[in-house]
Amino acid sequence: MHIMDIRPEPPGYGQTVARFDIALSDELRLFGLRLKQRSAGGFSVYAPNADGQRCVTFSPALVDEIARAALAALEERKPHDRTAAA
Repeated sequence: MHIMDIRPEPPGYGQTVARFDIALSDELRLFGLRLKQRSAGGFSVYAPNADGQRCVTFSPALVDEIARAALAALEERKPHDRTAAA
């Protein structure tokens, strides 16, 4: 599992923390996922919809693993990091 790209969500987008792209394996990549902070604590991960319908869901264990990876990638993006500005 590898976070290919992560983009912090600007203020004003509710509890969405970031949008990101992930390679779950060499054969499977997902784009435009949302990392959302739950009001009760913890995080949720959502894939984009297609025609108003869910096209991907994740088990609770996989959500935790993906959220941890996304948060770690987000933490690597520091404001003083010149590579994070791209």
